[in-house]
Amino acid sequence: MPAQTAPLTARHSGPLAGRLRVPGDKSISIRALILGALTVGKTGVSGLLEGDDVLNTAETLRALGAVVERTGKEQWLVCGVGIGGFAAPRDNLDFGNSGTGCRLMLGAVAGCPITATFDGDASLRKRPMRRVLDPLERIGARTLSSADDRLPLTLAGARDPIPIVFKPPVPSAQLKSAALLAGLSAPGETVVIEAEATRDHTEKMLSHFGADVRVVPEGECGRRITLAGQPELSPRPIVVPADPSSAAFPLVAALLVPGSEVILEGVMMNPLRGGLVTTLGEMGAVMERLETRDEGGEEVADLRVRAGPLRGVEVPAHRAPSMIDEYPVLAVAAAFVEGTTIMRGLKELRVKESDRLAATVALLRGNGVEVEIEGDDLIVHGKGRAPGGGTVATYMDHRIAMAALVMGLASEKPVTIDDGAFIATSFPGFVELMRGVGADLS
Repeated sequence: MPAQTAPLTARHSGPLAGRLRVPGDKSISIRALILGALTVGKTGVSGLLEGDDVLNTAETLRALGAVVERTGKEQWLVCGVGIGGFAAPRDNLDFGNSGTGCRLMLGAVAGCPITATFDGDASLRKRPMRRVLDPLERIGARTLSSADDRLPLTLAGARDPIPIVFKPPVPSAQLKSAALLAGLSAPGETVVIEAEATRDHTEKMLSHFGADVRVVPEGECGRRITLAGQPELSPRPIVVPADPSSAAFPLVAALLVPGSEVILEGVMMNPLRGGLVTTLGEMGAVMERLETRDEGGEEVADLRVRAGPLRGVEVPAHRAPSMIDEYPVLAVAAAFVEGTTIMRGLKELRVKESDRLAATVALLRGNGVEVEIEGDDLIVHGKGRAPGGGTVATYMDHRIAMAALVMGLASEKPVTIDDGAFIATSFPGFVELMRGVGADLS
């Protein structure tokens, strides 16, 4: 039988008020588990996101021989097998909906002399893998079988990995991270040269665990990352900060629902993840950083957000890597401004959990918002209001689902999504948390 869907409806709410902490950062959580599994010893992780994407990654690590245990709420222990120490799994590695988990684990397995088959749900099976396979095959891994370079995919890891110099064809932290994780097993230096800097959690966490990673500027806005291969990674505790991509949804909701004031606790402020906050600031959003501090090598802060008028802006293409997951909810915010907002260079949105660019356009048009695509640019013509009243097809995409619900909290008529079940992949407890600050979701 097909899985039961979970329709949800958001209605125009009274002011949102209170303090809330969104779940731990998904990118940090997945990397903490993977790198913990590549150490020799025990790594404690606190604040781990206990969403489906992370839990599926944990299960694949168990299948590869690591011990990954939940010791309490958001508290986990990883007993690593060392670099190159994964065992061949008996069954396929099922990543569910997680592109991040799958692509990073392709890199981690590529440096091991084992064969494994990678698989996922219907959405993940549609996502292209060729770009990540290219550097892994240069390192020495072999793709034994795949369906048009998509999942299910069988990978034979390199028996004698070699270091490479890799220039990602597009700005992508996943491509960079996969190459670096595979490069851990290679002698000599693996180098990744980025034309545009992408989120740097992998480099920071590798250094946290004792790897020799050097990062220097490259060109106008790029970076050269050099990793010394075959280190012995040492266990270190990890504290996972609140996910800025998840915080985007209550943040935008608080900006749009009149009279709202919300404090978001412990949100990661990494500059390479800060594109949304920067853009909303340019739009006139009333936000204040409180108690900036360091947690686990990442800068975090509490954010006070107040509702207020926004204005249309032009978002440059070079900002996309720092906010690629936040464009759907930014487009929702743009629907409520007076004026036009242009978001440039969104090609990567076409190959996310859904064709996220097309899904965002459908979300807006279905709720009475004037929007268009020109090439890879998204243009939203704000009228200061959104009629709402639509039912949104989420295409198994958690961020489209949450963005649509945020729209419904501020639109004139309710907004319904066809299926909210996939929200749990990145934001378990989203509905309950939003209800706790006054959101009308049912």
